[in-house]
Amino acid sequence: MTPIDKAHITRFAPSPNGRLHLGHAYSALMAQKLSGSGRFILRIEDIDLGRRRQHFIDAIYEDLAWLGLSWPIPVMVQSDRFDIYQTALNKLRDMEVVYPCWASRADIRDYINSQPGGREAWPVDPDGAAIYPGLYKDISPTKRDSMMWEGGNYAWRLDSEKAAGLARHKNGALKYFEASQQKSHEVTPSLYGDVVLARKDIPTSYHLSVVVDDAAQDISMVTRGMDLQGATHIHRILQILLEYPEPDYYHHDLVREADGRRLSKRAGDIGIDYYRSQGYSPEKLIDELLPSLTL
Repeated sequence: MTPIDKAHITRFAPSPNGRLHLGHAYSALMAQKLSGSGRFILRIEDIDLGRRRQHFIDAIYEDLAWLGLSWPIPVMVQSDRFDIYQTALNKLRDMEVVYPCWASRADIRDYINSQPGGREAWPVDPDGAAIYPGLYKDISPTKRDSMMWEGGNYAWRLDSEKAAGLARHKNGALKYFEASQQKSHEVTPSLYGDVVLARKDIPTSYHLSVVVDDAAQDISMVTRGMDLQGATHIHRILQILLEYPEPDYYHHDLVREADGRRLSKRAGDIGIDYYRSQGYSPEKLIDELLPSLTL
C-alpha cells in the first residue's frame, strides 16, 4: 500500500519572505497528492517578522491557486499564535528540559576556535552548522536566576540529552515512520545538539511552532523536503514531551538546478510567477519542469 492509498491530512507551510519557486510548487503538489481522499491544508509560517511581507503572502495564495490547489479557510498564520507557543514553551520549562543561554554567535564561534583543531575539528549538524558547545548549560541555579533578573538577550535551548531521556521514559523507543521508505527510523537526539526553541523576544522557533501547529491542525502526514528530515529527530521528541499525536513523515526529493544546487529564494531562483508570465499552463509546468512528481 502506498501513502496515497490512505486518507491523510497534509499541509504546505511556506514562509512569506520571497516568491515561491519550482521547489515550492513540487512540495505543495506533493502534499496535495499525498492527502489522497483526505485534506490538504495551507499554513503561513511567518515567525520571522523582520522578513515577513504581506505582498508575499498574497503571492503565495495567487501562485498556489494558479497551480490548481485549494485549501480550507481561514489559513493559520503563525504570527497570530505567539501566546500558544509560549504556553508550549512553559510546559517544557516546567519539565526542566530547556535552559536559557546568553551566548552570542560570536561567543560560540570564539569558544569553538579556542578548542584543539578549532572549527574544522568541531562536530556539525546535518545543515553544516557547528553543534552548540554547551555554554551556560551547567551554570548554577543561583547564577542563572541572577542573569535572568539582569536581563540581556538570551535564547531557550533544548537540553537534548535530558529531553530524550524523559521522552523515552514516557514513550519507550524513540522512532519516527518514514512513509517514503515505508520503514521506521531511530531518533538520534544528539544530531543537532541543544537547539534553540525560543528567544527572549520571540517565544518560539521553527522547531517548536511547527510541532505545535501540526498537532493543532491534526496533520497525519508531514510532507516536506529531504533537507528537513534531520529536524524530525527534534520534532519527535517534542511531540512526545508535549503529548501530541505522532504523524507519519514523507520527505521528498528536492528540485535542483543542473549543477545539483537546490533551489532557494535567497539565490533569487526563478519564481512560479515567471513561468505563468511566459505562457506556461500548470499542466505544462508540471510535465516539463516537474516530471518526477510521482510517489
